[in-house]
Amino acid sequence: MLLPWLASFTAISSAFAAKSAGQIPIRGGVIGGVPTTQSATVKPETLQPFATTPGALRVVQNSGICETTPGVAQASGYGDITSTKSIFFWYFAARNNAATAPLSLWFNGGPGSSSMIGLLQELGPCRITNDSSSVTLNPFSWNTNANVLFIDQPVGVGFSHGTESVGTSLEAAADVWTFLQIFLKDSRFANLAANNLAIWTESYGGHYGPTFAAYFLTQNAAIAAGTVTGLNLNLKTLGVGDGLTDPISQYPGYITYAGSNPYHPLVSTSVITRANTSWNTATTGCKARITACNNAGSNSVCSAAQSFCNDNILSPLVGNFDVYYVLSGSNDPYPPDITSYLNSIRTKIGAEVTWQETNDDVYDNFAATGDWMRSSLPDLEMVINAGVRVTIYDGDADYILNFNGVEAMIASLNTKFSAQFNQQAFAPYKVNGLLAGQFKNAGTFSYVRIYGAGHEVPAYKNGTLAVGQAAFQFFSQTMANQSLAST
Repeated sequence: MLLPWLASFTAISSAFAAKSAGQIPIRGGVIGGVPTTQSATVKPETLQPFATTPGALRVVQNSGICETTPGVAQASGYGDITSTKSIFFWYFAARNNAATAPLSLWFNGGPGSSSMIGLLQELGPCRITNDSSSVTLNPFSWNTNANVLFIDQPVGVGFSHGTESVGTSLEAAADVWTFLQIFLKDSRFANLAANNLAIWTESYGGHYGPTFAAYFLTQNAAIAAGTVTGLNLNLKTLGVGDGLTDPISQYPGYITYAGSNPYHPLVSTSVITRANTSWNTATTGCKARITACNNAGSNSVCSAAQSFCNDNILSPLVGNFDVYYVLSGSNDPYPPDITSYLNSIRTKIGAEVTWQETNDDVYDNFAATGDWMRSSLPDLEMVINAGVRVTIYDGDADYILNFNGVEAMIASLNTKFSAQFNQQAFAPYKVNGLLAGQFKNAGTFSYVRIYGAGHEVPAYKNGTLAVGQAAFQFFSQTMANQSLAST
């Protein structure tokens, strides 16, 4: 039987699910919940067959959709990694110096959510209008000085289709690696193989980003050793926004943020007290469950940890506010929905299935393995120590991956730059002389907290700064292999 406060929350969550979509699914009335009827193993699901070309791309070039800057190339379509697994991509060449510009990959999170979210709501060449009917050109697009490749993954997400067998971040990394081998061997894009490569991601990208980057580096080493064949991926940069990386350090952030954040308390002290108890209870509490999961815990142990912690900590502590932007109620319509627009242009960009923001089957595959609660911190540490430039960013109005948790995760890092980073105080981060946040650098590692931004940091503005302007600055500085700096 549900406790009264939990029953009330469940009703709120159900209303939230009906009115306000987001990157992280609501299952059983719980944000980031675990389905009650599932096995502990991934259940592959195969969709209808398509005329695929395994090991090759199927491409629509220069559709004229979204990027309307004269002379800027774009391409969209599928990389068929097998006859039954097709990954959708949408590529935009840099507006400036495309031949030598770095290639930046973009991944949204979920798990199970489409990277078209980032394209149309956040950082792409065009941005959805508030009535969701059309798009406008984005002057702060991340393809201004970088070639940007938006990838719908794992298979089954967004416009991607096929056998939905991926249930862990590592399995996702292997498919993305295979896709990139296909993409960069194609004659239309082979010139990009020698350019610097970047991974940028958000939300569940706190798992994806470090795991993908570490996998790429491992594969590169195997290629150099002659044990794997393939193209070396010239990885130089990793960027992670509002990311879930290390649950054991991040989950106390929900308790802290709910009671004290830059804006207003989210719930009563009694709800916070219950959450504290749920965190600390020996053996059966959230902390104990996450610890057990990461001590070689089984899929069922990790899945149960996700279920318990999100039911008892993550979900109840947001109260009646939007988990992605606490300055709004639970049905915040911003950023605007992109579903109808994407499906209206689907055939023009070579997409073959109806678009949906999140594939619940893919999400359920991840929930079954408990991937959510497995820490990606070791991978992040490996990538930082390998010399990849890493920027972590967060919006201070985001609850679901709040800055308290992200900054605690960063403080727990053990890298060659950690001591130097942790000894510093934050400095003001300014954009054209206007305060946009606060930041720290140490070596090739940087962190910035952006004021007034929700979960999708590039979708927000601050003061007189334009939408996406602050995010464009930290992206541009990082991609230029520079530490963050005020302007």
